[in-house]
Amino acid sequence: MTSRAYTVLFICSHNSARSIMAEGILNSLAAGRFVAYSAGSHPSGQVHPLALATLESMRVTPTGFRSKDWSEFAATGAPTLDFVFTVCDTAAGEVCPVWPGQPLTAHWGVADPVAFAGSEAEIRQCFRDTAIVLKRRIEFLLALPIASLDRLAIQRAVDEIGRT
Repeated sequence: MTSRAYTVLFICSHNSARSIMAEGILNSLAAGRFVAYSAGSHPSGQVHPLALATLESMRVTPTGFRSKDWSEFAATGAPTLDFVFTVCDTAAGEVCPVWPGQPLTAHWGVADPVAFAGSEAEIRQCFRDTAIVLKRRIEFLLALPIASLDRLAIQRAVDEIGRT
């Protein structure tokens, strides 16, 4: 696709947990090959504290994250996106803005840990489980030989990652 760092936008409706964790995990593992962002269709305006605590437990610095609207990434001057991944079913079903750069898109849905009901320990474990699923999918993305694949092969691969 390109020799520059690939840009990825993770989308979730509220941009408070799943998309934030995906952004942090990819940026921590990417070694400069990818730059990740996150946004929401209806951002909550706050990052869930357990999302940040989960990132910290994974040795990802939990600072600099904010809940933001996806329109920031469709505006003039926004980064050109290579990939857009929805990580919640609600956002996947919404009409997305027109993204600059005609990025590849895929749905990598995971359960919402914010909606999970249980004890404090069970909720923390749910956040951790969600982050582990996202991390594994991100590791699959990082393992792809993107530079040597054509667009259709990359699309098939990122779709398949979302089903694993």
